[in-house]
Amino acid sequence: MHTLSAIEIRDKFLRGECSATEITQTFLNRIKAHDQDVGAFLNVFNDRALEKAKALDAKQKSGQKLGKLAGIPIAVKDNIHVKGTISTCGSKFLTNYTAPFDSTAVRLLEAEDAIIIGKTNQDEFAMGSSTEHSAFHMTYNPWNLKCSPGGSSGGSAAAVAARMCPVALGSDTGGSVRQPAGLCGIYGYKPTYGRISRYGLVAYGSSLDQIGPMATRASDVGLIMEVLGQHCQHDSTSIDIPPDHYLDKMTGSIKGMKIGVPWQFLEQLAEAPKKHFEQSLEMLKSLGAELINVDLSILKYSIAVYYILATAEASTNLARFDGIRYGQRSAQAKTLDEVYEFSKEEGYGQEVKRRILLGTFVLSAGYQDAYYKKGQKVRTLIIERFKEAFKQCDLVVTPVSPIPAFEIGSIQDPLQMYLADIYTIASNLAGLPAISVPSGFTADGKPIGLQFMGPQKMDTRVLQAADAWEKATNFHTAIPERFK
Repeated sequence: MHTLSAIEIRDKFLRGECSATEITQTFLNRIKAHDQDVGAFLNVFNDRALEKAKALDAKQKSGQKLGKLAGIPIAVKDNIHVKGTISTCGSKFLTNYTAPFDSTAVRLLEAEDAIIIGKTNQDEFAMGSSTEHSAFHMTYNPWNLKCSPGGSSGGSAAAVAARMCPVALGSDTGGSVRQPAGLCGIYGYKPTYGRISRYGLVAYGSSLDQIGPMATRASDVGLIMEVLGQHCQHDSTSIDIPPDHYLDKMTGSIKGMKIGVPWQFLEQLAEAPKKHFEQSLEMLKSLGAELINVDLSILKYSIAVYYILATAEASTNLARFDGIRYGQRSAQAKTLDEVYEFSKEEGYGQEVKRRILLGTFVLSAGYQDAYYKKGQKVRTLIIERFKEAFKQCDLVVTPVSPIPAFEIGSIQDPLQMYLADIYTIASNLAGLPAISVPSGFTADGKPIGLQFMGPQKMDTRVLQAADAWEKATNFHTAIPERFK
């Protein structure tokens, strides 16, 4: 069962070859057997998932119509609300916070008969690139248990890579779906900004955040997008356009497609990943794509712009966590000021504090013009430069990460950690759809990812390229040895 795609699992259930209860129990058993090594989950919904599965079996028996996702177990990052369950966001601050409503994403999944199997580990409040900043425990890369799975959606990526579920949702603010997907050898998709509702996603950087699916097949990503890619009246940033038919447009061909390569931006790429990237480009040419050089050298400023704008938004968004309205209140506080001060001091981890302080600084009097407003201007220039590039090409291709999975604890300098997202951040700043696809392995067996980026609202084009890549390669079929 665990070697099948989500679509294959669904079809087996619809044909009556297995029950939803059998499917769910299979993956719950795998979680029980393997998650002690991986640490992907913060909360496993054993009873809830089995109840849903039994209801689906009864629904099928009575001849009722079943949804697009019937019987598919799906894990959800712990900053996405599932009504009646704890949403910790990987933080001590929210260990007592029970979600009072379903996120739009979860509501849509369950409306199509998906089975929510649990909540996955993450960097606290989605701030990190390694899942080392979770307040609860480490998550380990299934391909090498000494290494990080990436972040901040590392729990979701590790759960899919270890085949503890066929699909998981993450959130992507600067690459937090694509970077861990690349490091774990799976597909990770960030849609056009506004294509999936953010209602029920705990905000980090509101102008950057997007929920995105992670899976072992491009077609599974397309299936999830058909369900989640809908307008939501609860989200003012949701795009009001009809749902798209992703699977119909995934033709398996990119023949004649023009793909831009931003070589000026990739000059600093180290020798080994550069060689691998060039091999991937040769594969694209063999599939009939035309490669052209595009000037996106302005992206060298993307890290600086991102860490000004994202931290400014985080400073504002996280002000609500004060020990009064949400989360844990300090037991030692005796005055109102102490409630605020001690609750934040005890509740937040070091990385969250660092980003709040940086964001508060760039928004402060005397510095807002020098940093925040200038960052917004450069962001606009990045958006314009992408528009110019897409006049010449259909897609842009880059590596996902400048480095493969790194050993946990090996990157101590925060600035070095921030650079792990150098190739993924730009699509968040510009609101573009982008996907990480598995593109091979290093000499020591660590996965490497390739990224396709497309123009805004051209999600189907990006997934078409991912599907063509999957059909021409077999990297997606590889499973880490101990999880076979």
